Amino acid sequence: MPTSSARRGTALAVTAAALLAAAGCSDSTGSGSGTTGASGQTGTTGAPVRANSPAAAARPSELPGNLVSQRLGWKACPAPSASEGGGPSPSPLPGGTQWECATMKVPLDYAKPRGDTIELALIRAKARDTKRRIGSLIFNFGGPGGSGITGLPAFASDYEKLRARYDLVSFDPRGVGRSAGIHCENDRQLDAYFAQDGSPATPAAEKTFVKGLADFAAACEKNSGKVLPYVGTTNAARDMELMRQVLGDKKMHYFGISYGTELGGVYAHLYPKSVGRAVFDAVVDPTQDSEQGSLGQAKGFQLALTNFEKDCVARAGSCKLPGTTPKEIESFIIKLLDRIGKQPIAGIGDRRLTRTQATNGIAQALYSKEFWPYLEQGLDEADGGSGALLLALSDSMNGRDQYGKYSNIQAANAAVNCADSKERYTLAQTKAKLPEFRAASPVFGNFLGWGLMSCSKWPVAGEWTHPDVHAPGAAPIVVIGNTGDPATPYAGARAMVNALGKGVGVEVTYHGQGHGSYDSGDPCVQSAVNDYLLNGKVPAAGTVCD
Repeated sequence: MPTSSARRGTALAVTAAALLAAAGCSDSTGSGSGTTGASGQTGTTGAPVRANSPAAAARPSELPGNLVSQRLGWKACPAPSASEGGGPSPSPLPGGTQWECATMKVPLDYAKPRGDTIELALIRAKARDTKRRIGSLIFNFGGPGGSGITGLPAFASDYEKLRARYDLVSFDPRGVGRSAGIHCENDRQLDAYFAQDGSPATPAAEKTFVKGLADFAAACEKNSGKVLPYVGTTNAARDMELMRQVLGDKKMHYFGISYGTELGGVYAHLYPKSVGRAVFDAVVDPTQDSEQGSLGQAKGFQLALTNFEKDCVARAGSCKLPGTTPKEIESFIIKLLDRIGKQPIAGIGDRRLTRTQATNGIAQALYSKEFWPYLEQGLDEADGGSGALLLALSDSMNGRDQYGKYSNIQAANAAVNCADSKERYTLAQTKAKLPEFRAASPVFGNFLGWGLMSCSKWPVAGEWTHPDVHAPGAAPIVVIGNTGDPATPYAGARAMVNALGKGVGVEVTYHGQGHGSYDSGDPCVQSAVNDYLLNGKVPAAGTVCD
């Protein structure tokens, strides 16, 4: 399952049509017919670890002049790379504005600012009103591991009003896509990896699970070992400060979503005086360690599933799933997953749907209320023996296209999370935690509980238990929490406000469903955000949007 810092709504929105085509689905259902969680993770204890990038790193202002004064060679954007998810070059914006792309050099290791460099891929669309232009508005859509090169064009229509006075800018953070992208296993190996049992119930299954995680970590070290120690969030924040300077902006104007809120919080902590107008949407709780975050996600996805089930019940005869109460529908889902766990069902082509993939697919659809109909259809079809739609949803979560090619979103996700988090759970420690996770969510708890082992054999030591986002003296940051958010539960917004410090975080509440608030289209949320970013009007603390 996605980490607490994931933005899978991007993948869903971009690939919805292809997803359904790949599944071979129609609107009919037949008769009766990320969570990557533990499946997309990394290993066990006992591996040697290299140190992460040192704390005594050069500030961007102390970098060599050739980096600070570098000029970006903006030009027409190529088609996204396979690591970024593939697809065609981005289409022009309304009025004919073309997307432009460039690369920016940054130190591989900020403790050695005159050492090796890597290139970050950037994308922008220029502001419409050049006379009233405020500057650049930099976006991070989450993950960690999400490509800004594909994410920003995919969501451009949502932010078109903001382009009135900002150049819209995003990037592939280090380790992602074309920015020294992390590579681990090949496509064939990843098919097997994401299909493996992510919640083993026997000693033999546990052994297979642990080996799969260890093999994945070893492949990451073999193929990307030089970069692995330097892809953590602190270095990504340093990159953003250098980016601000290279773009020529006096202040960092920023829109962070999901993991992008954590990245934004770390940036604000490191460079509080550089913060301009900033918005955090779908907020990661910066006070939680990895166990607390995963447990919160278990509860968040369970809440979202319950809301889906309530909606199904309210539609009475029009809902395809059996049951007249949410509990009855949940019981149907649990039994279906148990059945698939014992005997995988037909999927897409010669691939079968496993329990892990089915759970992943359910979670993916809960990222947006717009995808609830596909979840209903996918569960109904799986009950009839066809797992194509749930498998397509799971593939979207894992960055697999209909041709069997994977982006590097899950490899980057693992690398960033493990470079950040100090925690390394043993098999025994993980199993001891499972009852609490199962109590939090009968559907997702076991799966997320096993995910605690994600960094156990990672070859790089983590930096923190949780990030420091305290940012005294920073300009106001609008922090939006969605009460129905499954991946970044609502309580994270209040925790972020408190952690940023007095006078910095400004809390806005949205009573909605799905991951995030601004791109829900809610006029109250969008008005509050637009008025701040475009006009500098800070919303009243405690603003509530229903």
